[in-house]
Amino acid sequence: MIDSPSTDSNENPSLLIVDDDTVFCDVLKKAMTKRGFSVTCAHTIDDAFNLAETSTPEYAIVDLKLSSESGLVLVEKLKTLDSGTRIVMLTGYASIATAVEAIKLGATHYLAKPVDADEIMAAFERTTGESDIPISVNPLSVGRLEWEYIQRILTENDNNISVTARILNMHRRTLQRKLAKRPHRE
Repeated sequence: MIDSPSTDSNENPSLLIVDDDTVFCDVLKKAMTKRGFSVTCAHTIDDAFNLAETSTPEYAIVDLKLSSESGLVLVEKLKTLDSGTRIVMLTGYASIATAVEAIKLGATHYLAKPVDADEIMAAFERTTGESDIPISVNPLSVGRLEWEYIQRILTENDNNISVTARILNMHRRTLQRKLAKRPHRE
């Protein structure tokens, strides 16, 4: 399902929001329209890519997990259409592995949900990293390290749960249960 643009696209910068949560899309669409964007929403990778081929967006907000698909695929496709598209990846399943991949594929920034429109605006404006970010004195918990490791192996195997379970020497159902849980806090 695709929503039509909400304002005149000739005057305002174009923004494509891609998330399978229609309520979240509607709320974010309203917030970003108030901030001066001409917003279009899509809920699948195919719909988003078709929209982008018709009219390449200047900005994009892409959810990492779109039903059973990875938003990383869309980040790569959007960057091949226009390397200047500024993309912010959102996720409720933040991991170092997916953050690194999103940035490698061309995302401008990577934000963990819940997130508000002001945080997204700030992410769009960032063009460089920050070298003065303090280094955490607290190491990651064992649970968080396990989550990160599983995410890295899963990403390396194109999100194939069966292959990942074999590599981790873990039963497939056990891996699915671990993936269904939220990541451990740092």
